[in-house]
Amino acid sequence: MKMKRVLVLGLLLGLLVSVLVSAAGRGEAKSEGFVIGVSNPWVGSEWRTQMVDRVQEVAQPYIREGFIKEVVVQSFDVPLEGQIDQIRNLISRGADVILVNPADANALNPVIREAVQRGIIVIATDTEVSSPDAINVAIDQAEWARISARWLVDKLGDQGKIVAINGISGHPANTARVRGYTEVFRDASGIEILNQVNADWDNALGQSTMQNLLATYPDINGVWVQDGMAEGALRAIRSAGRDDIYVTGEARVGYLNLWKETGIDGIGVANPPGCMASALEVAVQLLKGRELKDGVLSGPFGNTLYVPVPVVVTNLNFDTVYNEYKGYPDYYSVDGHITPAQAEQFFK
Repeated sequence: MKMKRVLVLGLLLGLLVSVLVSAAGRGEAKSEGFVIGVSNPWVGSEWRTQMVDRVQEVAQPYIREGFIKEVVVQSFDVPLEGQIDQIRNLISRGADVILVNPADANALNPVIREAVQRGIIVIATDTEVSSPDAINVAIDQAEWARISARWLVDKLGDQGKIVAINGISGHPANTARVRGYTEVFRDASGIEILNQVNADWDNALGQSTMQNLLATYPDINGVWVQDGMAEGALRAIRSAGRDDIYVTGEARVGYLNLWKETGIDGIGVANPPGCMASALEVAVQLLKGRELKDGVLSGPFGNTLYVPVPVVVTNLNFDTVYNEYKGYPDYYSVDGHITPAQAEQFFK
């Protein structure tokens, strides 16, 4: 296993060197600016809309100075084969960088290789791909889950019955999160997981799922829940008159508004749509011909550059975060991305 990891890392670094050389060469010749491609295969989520909007916003200073020519967005609901077509369309459009929010950790590997063989930098974000031809720029989704799971264990004093409401089964981010909270709850000997169900990252489905769980398990002490489903789960808990249940969730405005109304003792961990903007900042450094520092890539595939979770909301800092975001729509996510200076810290 160790030898296999060494070989994978060696291949990755070799491919990155070739991409960097190509990028540096283009940097000298491309006076008209670089083309950035964006592949997003799912638009049924306001989070994804915020992600695309944010990367376009962060690209604007680079466009004004001429470093970036344009951002070409391929964003529509497609099956996995459709995302492969998205990436091929971006190759045809002359993209120098393709930023991908992948629908699968492995299935895009052949088309990623097609792109890299043409000298295109491919960066996956939000979730990680296994391709040694790409790098991932993302928060650690497993750690994202561990943060709120540890909080829940602490609040329950290592003793209690909980349920978990997960996202889309088989999605890489969901899989990583389930792994993360499972590790925490497994190590807490007094925690019993009554049930784990999927509600597909849907607010309304999260609410009905929580209602069913409350009816089935009246002795619930806590709920671990992801993303926008947290708002639905909290609505169900409030409707049931249960103020004795500890709730976790993602830091979205609708969830924060309910938190304010109900006065819960909760936690909201930011899952930043700005992760793609962070990927763009890394791409800019690569386009300038810079080389990643040794040892900055890690993760299950050895090709991930982890950026920090930008905000964790608890009652200790709730008012500060709430006052900053209270004017935004309910679907809006508490956000953050790395700055150009922070991106530079990953490079030699």
